[in-house]
Amino acid sequence: MKNFLVKFAVIVALLVLIRPVFANGTLVVLGDSLSAGYGMSQKESWVGILQERWSASHPDITLVNASISGDTTQGALNRLNGVLKTHTPDAVFVELGGNDGLRGFTPQTIESNLRQIIERLQADDIKVAVSQIRIPPNYGARYSKMFADIFPTVTQSTDTLLIPFFMEQIAIKPELMQNDGIHPNREAQDDIADIMEPHLLDLLGR
Repeated sequence: MKNFLVKFAVIVALLVLIRPVFANGTLVVLGDSLSAGYGMSQKESWVGILQERWSASHPDITLVNASISGDTTQGALNRLNGVLKTHTPDAVFVELGGNDGLRGFTPQTIESNLRQIIERLQADDIKVAVSQIRIPPNYGARYSKMFADIFPTVTQSTDTLLIPFFMEQIAIKPELMQNDGIHPNREAQDDIADIMEPHLLDLLGR
């Protein structure tokens, strides 16, 4: 009986310690058109799908979509203080850089902006995850590689979680892409939500 009570007390203590990981957590997605739901309503986007899903499965999590189509790392950096003041997040998922790459911004500029975003968030003890981003190979092998290398370089040096690029599983399926060949369509959003859900829950649990 004594051993049972000891084991029961340990289990209760673990539950008490584990439960607050998700309690009242606010997670902000700071991204561009890939997360904003380009060509559809925000509710139809993968973030909107997770918002609805978590309202039932994780009611203590507040998921905020602060993504803007066409946004760049500099644009997000400029509006970051306003996002933090409005939402006071516990964690932020950064999905940015694609528009910088498509516009041919220098890797040094992109890296500097991402680093400033991460360091600003870490200054407030906010958990941070960054998405790996890749651009089409027609921008040249050298630039494409330099661009792709930005994300592991920045996350490693800032001890930040790097999340694989969800589009790598989507773009290979033409039926999940819009006619522009860049943006996922409505049919892809559930798949992206499934891909991203465990990563974002992991981020909140860190």
